[in-house]
Amino acid sequence: MLNKVPEVTIWFWVIKILCTTVGESFADWINMNLGVGLISTALIFTAVLAGVLGWQLSTKRYIPFVYWLTVVVVSVTGTLYTDILTDSQGVPLALSTSVFAGVLAVVFGIWYARERTLSVHSIITRPRELFYWLAVLVTFALGTATGDWTLELTGWTPGVSVLLPLGLIAAIVLAWRLGANAVLSFWLAYILTRPLGANLGDWLGSPSSEGGLGLGTAATSVIFLFAILTTVVYLTFSRSDVIETSDPTRTPRAVNPARERIMLGYYAVVAVATAALLVWAHQQPHAAAAGENDTPAPATAHLTPKQATSPFPPVEIAKFRMIAADTLGKLNSGDQAAAATRVTDLETAWDADQPTLEPKDEQAWHFLDSEIDPVLTALRAPNPDSATEVKALNALLTSLS
Repeated sequence: MLNKVPEVTIWFWVIKILCTTVGESFADWINMNLGVGLISTALIFTAVLAGVLGWQLSTKRYIPFVYWLTVVVVSVTGTLYTDILTDSQGVPLALSTSVFAGVLAVVFGIWYARERTLSVHSIITRPRELFYWLAVLVTFALGTATGDWTLELTGWTPGVSVLLPLGLIAAIVLAWRLGANAVLSFWLAYILTRPLGANLGDWLGSPSSEGGLGLGTAATSVIFLFAILTTVVYLTFSRSDVIETSDPTRTPRAVNPARERIMLGYYAVVAVATAALLVWAHQQPHAAAAGENDTPAPATAHLTPKQATSPFPPVEIAKFRMIAADTLGKLNSGDQAAAATRVTDLETAWDADQPTLEPKDEQAWHFLDSEIDPVLTALRAPNPDSATEVKALNALLTSLS
């Protein structure tokens, strides 16, 4: 059995970040535009992951298309698992980050105890490949939680948020070049590509008023998807990322235990400095992220339903109205948990469409935004009051009529 993963070159990291970004965008599109819901989307992608992973496991060698398709699906699935904990179950990001970090440590511990290596250059048996993909899945979930927690702590704009994981990856590359343990460096960088890819997508897709470039989520997804396909085609024909395990000219990198110990200290210093930066940023005044604290920024005059909805495409208004009505239906049936889950789809869809809707009519957009905020507050209250929830939803539905 030949090695089942690609050579770790610059191409590996480029396409890894591309897959991370487009994978999340695709999951958001299914969740929001098709009205499937967060949990249902996660179940769909879990089934897709099982099929794609089965395909990857059945191959006898590294095949770029199959491998990177698996990475995309794993990235989507791992992200959805974190989103379910945060958005549907209300698990704090600090807790989910700690849990996923612990799970990853357990996976690595069992993997090493059984195989005595965590190197991606040794994925030549079925057990090692299974451990590899399990670790990859957990790194995506951990990277999602860590990235979101960082944004929650700092309140940074998308453009600024890109700099932290990018700077940390640069620090890891430097450490690796200076003799840090190659396996440790690889997995640290692998985790950080998740928040880097997500933040990069947010920066490109967010409107300029939020510190982004205003390309929109659809255009960003298309650009990244095209880049992935182009790169995969290139790698398929060039085979520049194939590990030739039988190549006698391939020599492993020399290991210097003393240098590795020194670089472990370097990593500790970087970790402490990063923590200090996050604490400092958290203590600085910053605006709450969209949907947090549920306080609309600008005071908005009351608008009639026609004034509030006419500036926007009817299909978009119909989408929001359908989600709100579905939430109300679940609430009236006594299923508070399902209603709270469904209202998250409303928040996600509304935030995703902000770059295209707000420029059409800022007053109308802020009015509807101020109608959505009470809905989110009511359904996410520690002790939800049914009458308050129904009143907020009915007011929103009236404005969307």
